[in-house]
Amino acid sequence: MEIVAFGVQRDERPILERAFAGRHQIRSLDVTLDRDTAPIAHGYEIVSAGVTADLGADVLQTLAAGGTRMIAQRATGFHRIDLRAAADLGMSVGRVSHYSPYAVAEFAWGLALAVNRRLLTAGHRTRTLDFRLDGLMGRDLRGRTAGVLGTGRIGEAFAEIAHGFGMRLLGWDRAANPRCAALGMAYVPKERLFAEADLITLHVPLVATTHHLVDAGALAAMKDDAILVNSGRGGLVDTAALLDTLTAGRLTGVALDVYEEEADSFSADTSPDVLGDDTLARLTAFPHVLVTSHQASFTEEAVGQIVEATVANVEDYLAHRTNANMLVTRGQLPAAAR
Repeated sequence: MEIVAFGVQRDERPILERAFAGRHQIRSLDVTLDRDTAPIAHGYEIVSAGVTADLGADVLQTLAAGGTRMIAQRATGFHRIDLRAAADLGMSVGRVSHYSPYAVAEFAWGLALAVNRRLLTAGHRTRTLDFRLDGLMGRDLRGRTAGVLGTGRIGEAFAEIAHGFGMRLLGWDRAANPRCAALGMAYVPKERLFAEADLITLHVPLVATTHHLVDAGALAAMKDDAILVNSGRGGLVDTAALLDTLTAGRLTGVALDVYEEEADSFSADTSPDVLGDDTLARLTAFPHVLVTSHQASFTEEAVGQIVEATVANVEDYLAHRTNANMLVTRGQLPAAAR
């Protein structure tokens, strides 16, 4: 069987093709799956989608009309998939429930250190032979407070690194993680976490109750010199409220690997064009804001695990089996989602 995969990055392609070798043919495309590109999938029973794919009802209808019966998403979050529409169309939808938590946690720490020590500005300066230290002063993190919202695998890995830095740990989640508690993490209401943390990092899924978790109220509660890192999902942060906060001269650093409207620009080279997203343009204009293009999970280990899970989802679909990664199985939603 030939499978078409959308949103395949150059470095991801050989990993994907090796994993499917001897099983199925894979047609790798670098374009994002959306309403404009969905017709390309005509005639393909199985479609693999990247993290920025638009899998709303209209796109799913186009895919189903062209013969697609299975979506194998190479990502964890499924907020951009209309699962009920997929079920109504009799489709199957699989995702990747987990992969290396260290990839994301380590990258989140890279972002935090970069904005704390002004590495982006320093690098730009030295390229132009400007070696002044003006405006590059950072802060020691030892003895300061790290606030971790979401203490699953990734939050735990982030907390372990913070513990190594000698930081005080505050956590917020539906349930305490014993391994985080063993590091000395105190679980507190999110309002207290926002007010006390010097470094705040987001590792919760994007669902209705976490949409705009960091809103105007949360931002107002933060210390003026706090650092905010989001390597989770763009919708966790109210970007308009964040811009207001930055314009008011608050927060010493913000690092975003994700962005609410990232599907319109991330994972593509838009450098020849005028950036049409005024919000993103304003964000990137602040010298103490670092925006990267959803690359936290882009390590050899994490991508390898994502691809392995994708292959397993495809094989289980073809064998009429189900697994924990299946969000919809041949038109059937799990009982909890109905």
